[in-house]
Amino acid sequence: MTETAAARADWTAWQTSWDRQQEWYLPDREERFRVMLDMVEALVGPEPKVLDLACGTGSISARLLRRFPGAVSTGVDLDPALLTIARGSFEGESRAEFVTADLTDPEWTTRLPHRRYDAVLTATALHWLTNDRLRILYGQLAGVLRDGGVFVNADHMPDVSTPRINEAERLFRNARQEREKAAGVQDWEGWWREVAADPVLAGPAAERFRIFGNPSDGDHADGEVQSAAAHAGALRAAGFGEARTVWCSPSDAAVLALK
Repeated sequence: MTETAAARADWTAWQTSWDRQQEWYLPDREERFRVMLDMVEALVGPEPKVLDLACGTGSISARLLRRFPGAVSTGVDLDPALLTIARGSFEGESRAEFVTADLTDPEWTTRLPHRRYDAVLTATALHWLTNDRLRILYGQLAGVLRDGGVFVNADHMPDVSTPRINEAERLFRNARQEREKAAGVQDWEGWWREVAADPVLAGPAAERFRIFGNPSDGDHADGEVQSAAAHAGALRAAGFGEARTVWCSPSDAAVLALK
């Protein structure tokens, strides 16, 4: 991509449209981020070295650096379109860098610029992994964090023990989403159609579809979800000293693990 082409991209607009699309699914998304960063400050202080895992467009990094001027962030993702938006948005920001890496590659941690991090943060991403792959990843993250370091995973974590509550929440959520979609809010598929039509992002989007599949066909269809309790147990088994839920909604949760 040439500098001339890159200059035509409105990275702020892309970040805003990404946030609005994600909020269609997660109306309390900002509250999750606040709790995540509260826990980072409480456990490792206001100048953390952070690994933004499966970073997408850099949503966590943006909020991290805005809140903590002394923080630094490494964003890691495989998606070429989302990384293009992230790199364009953070151009000139010395506190942030972005690495292309596949989290299913056993050697992905060798691509990181730092040997140890104070915190690893991720949101709405790891449900794309199978449970077996997730357990392997948790073991790798225990090796990336320093002693006393913190990991937070905020994601879809349903509790199968409450089927009536889950069904009521699902119906309520679907009704809200239908109202908002009728009012013009983009969903996942609509957002990606807009990305693919953009002259700057069309190439990275085509590569993204080759890697992950087309959103209309159920990209990342092999992933699995687990309860927050299952995540906490897997993290303790991976070598973390403590792990528990620090935030939850009816369908999502944030699990924190301390090295």
